[in-house]
Amino acid sequence: MLPVSPWWWLLLIPAYFLGTFPTAHIVGRVVGRNPSKEGSKNPGATNMYRLAGRVPAAFVLIGDILKGVAPTLIALQLASRNVAVVCAALAVVGHIFPVTRLFRGGKGVAAYGGCSLVLWPYTALAAIAVWLVFTKWSGRPSVGSLIAVPLLPVGVAVEYAMDWNQVAWWEILVWFCVAGIVTWMHRTNIKRLINREEERMQNVFTRVEAKPLPSVSKS
Repeated sequence: MLPVSPWWWLLLIPAYFLGTFPTAHIVGRVVGRNPSKEGSKNPGATNMYRLAGRVPAAFVLIGDILKGVAPTLIALQLASRNVAVVCAALAVVGHIFPVTRLFRGGKGVAAYGGCSLVLWPYTALAAIAVWLVFTKWSGRPSVGSLIAVPLLPVGVAVEYAMDWNQVAWWEILVWFCVAGIVTWMHRTNIKRLINREEERMQNVFTRVEAKPLPSVSKS
């Protein structure tokens, strides 16, 4: 059961607002790009990679992962696993629907992965491996995300069935819902994939730096 002490629920609000932290916008200001108005207009690592190259994209990726790791880990240490799962979900929601930016955020993959690494590390590492394989194979991060994101709650269900890591049954439901939101945020990518219009990222796993694009791109 979820804890009933109202004191611990005060962690939920900071979890949401940590998720809203504008990582891509801060990095964008440093490199002179605006990810919300340029390229795909998505404030995420993929768009930043296409706009400014690998290093700025890496900072965005790490920052967005930490937006999931920090509130989940803090709640796990200060409260309980139950609170940590709810804080994790709110951190991802905050990243996708930030009230500070009129609910126009990123697609949530990195924050989703960061939360998962804290709660279900082995399953999350397996999902990251799947993401890497399919992203490398397709040249499209969206393909890796659309496969790895829904697979992760399946792995959580396996952990529950095997009685690993003290996983509760309701964690499966929560993470399937979160995975559904993240997947829904990729609906334009799905449409482009169906129409064979999704742009490849040939240099994402090589030492060749991607050429910055002026303003129009797809993610």
